Amino acid sequence: MNNTTQKQNKEYLIKEVWETAKDLQYKIQSEDDEEKQWLIQNSTNLVVTELIKEMTVLMLHVLDAIGRLEPVNGITISKQFRISRGSISKITRKLVEKEVIIMETLPDNKKEILFRTTPLGKEICKLHLDLHQQIDSEINRFLQQYTEDELGTTLKVLSDVLNTSWIYPATSEEKIKDSQEEVQTNEREELDTGKVSHSYSVAEERNEIMEMLNKLESLNLKKAKTILNEIFFSDYNE
Repeated sequence: MNNTTQKQNKEYLIKEVWETAKDLQYKIQSEDDEEKQWLIQNSTNLVVTELIKEMTVLMLHVLDAIGRLEPVNGITISKQFRISRGSISKITRKLVEKEVIIMETLPDNKKEILFRTTPLGKEICKLHLDLHQQIDSEINRFLQQYTEDELGTTLKVLSDVLNTSWIYPATSEEKIKDSQEEVQTNEREELDTGKVSHSYSVAEERNEIMEMLNKLESLNLKKAKTILNEIFFSDYNE
């Protein structure tokens, strides 16, 4: 295969990867709707069912975060989703109106507002947890079909994406380069000093990657998916 053919093949693959990434955006959005439909179909409480129908996907995610972290303030929730505190304030206000969460203050700090779930909110959170336990099982089953090499390559690509800016690519490349140089420097220092405990073989690194993947929870995957969707797959007009 000559250089021209290799270049054409690579350009074709790059185009296919980008088109697949766009399709992934639509899949993520449709899965959000599927999650909501699953919650509605599997609710045995008509009041809860009607509440879920009235709530947006983001409202459900914020409610879930409150259920897992309660008592929790708006700043912590804002950091969880990387959206403005103003947006969190609007969402929590709506959740209070629907009586799925309540607000409370600390005895020694009336300015800090904390959120807790009500019995109705807890019921929705429990239903949401059941869904993600099912998703966890399916994710693990799905990933088992790939080899360690394939999973390692996928993990590397996703990690590079997280460290890359499409707007300031040079800066991102410098960060990745600096990070790689730092790792190489540390490894050289360990070899020079005889401390090789952190110098992993390729096989050990693959095993570590597999262990990390097997420990992933759907809630964390959902959060990562939301962040990736908002940062890398959203259309910006600014």
